[in-house]
Amino acid sequence: MRLIASALLLCLSLLGLPAHADSVSDLYQVREPVTSQQPEERSQALVRALDTLVQRLSGDPKAAQSPALEAVRKDPQQLISQYGYEGQVLVVDFDPVTTERTLRQAGIPLWSANRPVILAWWLNRSGDSNSLVGDGQESAEPLRQAAQNRGLPLRLPLADLNEQLLATPEQLTSAQPGALTQASERYGADALLAVDANQVDGKWQAQWRLWLGDSREQGTAEAADSTALADSVLSAVSQRLAPRFVVAPGAGQNLELEVQGADLARYAELSRLLEPFDARLLKVEGDRLEFQVNANPEQLRAQLALAGLQESPPEAPAEPVAPAPSGTPQAQPAPQVVPRNNVLRFHW
Repeated sequence: MRLIASALLLCLSLLGLPAHADSVSDLYQVREPVTSQQPEERSQALVRALDTLVQRLSGDPKAAQSPALEAVRKDPQQLISQYGYEGQVLVVDFDPVTTERTLRQAGIPLWSANRPVILAWWLNRSGDSNSLVGDGQESAEPLRQAAQNRGLPLRLPLADLNEQLLATPEQLTSAQPGALTQASERYGADALLAVDANQVDGKWQAQWRLWLGDSREQGTAEAADSTALADSVLSAVSQRLAPRFVVAPGAGQNLELEVQGADLARYAELSRLLEPFDARLLKVEGDRLEFQVNANPEQLRAQLALAGLQESPPEAPAEPVAPAPSGTPQAQPAPQVVPRNNVLRFHW
């Protein structure tokens, strides 16, 4: 591997285009609201924190109820490295290695920290007042808290005058993103989330739509306040996205992956995206990389799409060569390209 890495440094340029996919920070830290620091409430809060983490890592709200996790839910501290209080919030840090090993042994599919970046066009409506939530606004804090709670990389628009005029209820509830697509380009996100949140009779209701590549998702949510509504929407988004990316223990197959058009920056990003698939670098040839991976092909395709990779067509079988007439000198046949099974080819 050292020889391959050295060859990579010699072969690949330092210039490259970064992918949008982001690695979620503090993935194994959970912040759980509490009303006191009494031992009984702390014990209950630690169980809730574990449930939140399991859903964050799996995308499945029912995963924490697995019988295989019953002993852990009775004593979550066996997975916890430390915890402490920040005012009325219990901050719990779970040990990544122990937690991941425990969940995999329980047969729970896991979603790695490499996740699609979501740009949220979120419109708050109350009475005659409409306001697009923008980066840096106070109203953005519930969205950021909810995104961190659900393990989703979130970006928000600047919400300047042009964007405020663009983000109408009609546009955000449209079946097609329309003008939002072009307006989103400068933010460099993978997915576009449009949310029309409306306060009616003291309660909040929302319609949301999500676009990621060719995938389309939509739903509704209702909550008592804007903070709970943000968490409800992003929890639903997480549940819709997770099946594309979670890796079930032992569910993959041995595949060869060839990637054309790599440079050093792209190699680093690609290595990060391939971590859940036990990737092993086999060969570097110019700007072409060959990996051995253990993966579900569709989930591998979904991960590679986050790096802007496009799938190349399979190698065509060689055309059969007609036999020369009798008595004609035989030319040396050219080497034939024989397509290999279990090989996926991508390019930038």
